[in-house]
Amino acid sequence: MSFNFDRTIERRGSGSTKWEHYGPDVLPLWVADMDFRVPEPIQKALLARVDHGVFGYALGEIPELLRVICERTERLYGWEVLPEQILFFPGLTSALNAFCRAFGAHGDGVLVQPPIYYPFMTAIKNQAREINHAPLKRKDEKERINYEIDFDVFEAAITARTNLFLLSSPHNPVGQMYSRENLERMAAICARHDVLICSDEIHCELLLDGKTHQPTATLSPEIAARCITLMAPSKTFNLAGLSCGYAIIQNPALLEQVRKAAAGIIPRVNVMGFAGALAAFQHGTQWLSELLPYLAANRDYVIEFLREHMPTIRTTRPEATYLMWLDCSRSAIPGNPHEFFLQEARVALNDGAMFGPGGGGFVRLNLACSRATLAEALQRMSAALAAL
Repeated sequence: MSFNFDRTIERRGSGSTKWEHYGPDVLPLWVADMDFRVPEPIQKALLARVDHGVFGYALGEIPELLRVICERTERLYGWEVLPEQILFFPGLTSALNAFCRAFGAHGDGVLVQPPIYYPFMTAIKNQAREINHAPLKRKDEKERINYEIDFDVFEAAITARTNLFLLSSPHNPVGQMYSRENLERMAAICARHDVLICSDEIHCELLLDGKTHQPTATLSPEIAARCITLMAPSKTFNLAGLSCGYAIIQNPALLEQVRKAAAGIIPRVNVMGFAGALAAFQHGTQWLSELLPYLAANRDYVIEFLREHMPTIRTTRPEATYLMWLDCSRSAIPGNPHEFFLQEARVALNDGAMFGPGGGGFVRLNLACSRATLAEALQRMSAALAAL
């Protein structure tokens, strides 16, 4: 392995939300960014941009980056995307707000599948829309937590005022990937009720165990015409702080609606974001190929540690992402497990309650860190539980 993911990098003092939100004695395994250095070509590209010394307004789109994205989607998914079908955003959250604003009116419904990435629900509320919950159905296998879609519940959650479905694929926080059949069934239900699909696929390259990803819009031309796809290099290459993502919208009418909703509100991507994204897509393949086995090994380490030392806590085995969803409801933890581990173990996790119905009693754990950091955090958590 040519990249040292075991290296522990001091991030305190760098303005890191992840590492500086809590006190200096807290190990942060919460917000979804990685503790790994980006590939060297990305650093060189950013330094070259700094050496230029001028940081004026960036173009709304960079022709070379558009070309690279189109080539990448064709190579990875056999998906033909045109440059004019790509719209850049400074981040997923701003894009979600733009989409909720673009379609429907105040009081209209937006469908989600909780437990779900909490900015989905925040964006819906920000735009004065109603949340339509279609909870995933939990179906455990021994100590493993699994989820599946209850299609009757999914369709029943759609009301006469539902016009948008926010899909997380791969799913955050449960790390699940959807089969083609599942995607087609959801898309068919949405088409039957005239509901558009916004498919958040920002984790689509963080695939574990050799999995492959199916973009929702590639199912058929008819589905593509009703679908908005969100992608970004941010999670894959640890570039979240550079604020560069994009939407693929192949229906010109939908694209124009989104442009109007974002106009004057959503800022453009900055020059460093464009430079980092281009370098990542052009030169990050080898780094990514070595990262994924490391993440999978960290995942398996967590599973084994829980089995041996914290057997009352059950977890998912994510197929994608670097996030694990831990059920603490069978443990002896009094009250909120997020608060317990923060106060008693000095480990920061995400509070499962933030992810909507089905999240109570859970925490979300970010395993994209050095093995040493992960091991210390788990040992602290185990000691805190033992002390009960």
